[in-house]
Parts: sequence; structure tokens; C-alpha cells
Amino acid sequence: MMALKNEIGAEILKAIRAPEFIAPTLLMPCAFYALFSLVFNNSTNNSLYLLATYGVFAAMGPAIFGFGIGIATERDRGWLQLKQIAPTPAYYYIAAKLVTTMLFAACALMPIYLIAGFASDITLTQSNWVSLFAVHISSAIPFALIGLSLGLMFSTNGAIAVSNIIFLSLAIFGGLWVPAFVFSSWMQTLALFTPSYHLAELALSTVNATGEYTPITNLLTITMMSILLTVLAIWAWSKGH
Repeated sequence: MMALKNEIGAEILKAIRAPEFIAPTLLMPCAFYALFSLVFNNSTNNSLYLLATYGVFAAMGPAIFGFGIGIATERDRGWLQLKQIAPTPAYYYIAAKLVTTMLFAACALMPIYLIAGFASDITLTQSNWVSLFAVHISSAIPFALIGLSLGLMFSTNGAIAVSNIIFLSLAIFGGLWVPAFVFSSWMQTLALFTPSYHLAELALSTVNATGEYTPITNLLTITMMSILLTVLAIWAWSKGH
């Protein structure tokens, strides 16, 4: 376990030393949420919707960019080959990155929660807040699997380009910025195949907002997607390093 702790500490230190990573992934979701919930919003229901969906958005950035692009950079520099011959188990490397990703996702979520509670006049029970945080922080897992696959399949420059496309696509089609029900029919159909949509639905259910599907349906869908993404990540690991 000491080796895992050392890996986690190294990952956290490496992330802190990269302000170009911290600034956009931690501050952008908070800034967007403040803009749309305080400036362009006059309804409590809209505030609840934005709280649920922007929380998923906040977890997505560190997972796709921090996780995926970080791995692509280290692969290009030959660090993954060094990890192969190191005595530390390879899964410690992935586990440390996942823990670090979830820690930074939590850091991105906290200011959003503070704005929601103190500036947007959102009132939730303690169990609601706990359930919402659990959904939001867990959202990092499927997105991290996407990031891992991208980092193993593309070079650094390629991973940056593809990550941006996937990040924006998941945010838009997942209904994280604009509710999916206002989309055209083909966009609504496409949304069903994105993890961001189902995670947003789960988050909405924790704040007693009505979603299109039951929480069990969304949870099962996310589980199946995560299994498929895990298979993809394993395949990419076998081919990409």
C-alpha cells in the first residue's frame, strides 16, 4: 500500500505543478455555473437542473483531460515502458491516476456546491447533498476510462484534439448545458448513447427532479457502458504501450 500512496502523492504533485491543467478543469465549470445560475437564471427549478448537470460537467474535465492527456504525454516520453519494468504493479499506476482525478473532481465540485447553497438559494437535505456528491464523484470513472483509452491510442497532440471533440460532444449531447428534451429527435436519440446523459439523469433524480428514465435504468445503462469502456481500455493498454 505504501507504493500506491507514493504513486498517488506523485500524481498529485505532478498535477499541482501543471497550472495549465488546474485552471481550466477546476475553474471553468464553476465560472460557467455561476454565469448561468446567477446571471441568466431566475427559477429554482432551473438552478437545480444546472446544479445536477454542471456537477457531471465538473467531473468530466479532470477525467478526460487530466487522465487521458497525461497518459498520452507519459507514453510519448517512454514512461510507460519504465513502469513495465518497475517492481510496482501496473494497476497502481492507473489506480493512482484515478484517485487523483477524483480528488480534483471533488475540488471542482466544491465551489459549485457553495454557489448553489449560498448564492442560488438551493435548499437540499443532507441525504440529497450526499447522494448528489456520490453521483458526481462517481461520474469521473466512466470518463476516466474514456481518457485512458484516448491516452493509450493517440499521441499527445492527437489526444488533445480528440479529447476536446469528445469533451464538447458529451457536454452538448448529454444535456449538461442545455436540456436534452429541447433537442431535435435525432439528437435526443444520440444522447441515449452518451454516459453524460445518463449520469445527468441520475444526478437529477437525487435532487428530486424528474428525468425521462428511472434511476435504475440509468444506473444499469451506465454500468453497461462502463464495462464496454473497460474492455476498450484493456484493449488499448495491450496495444498502446
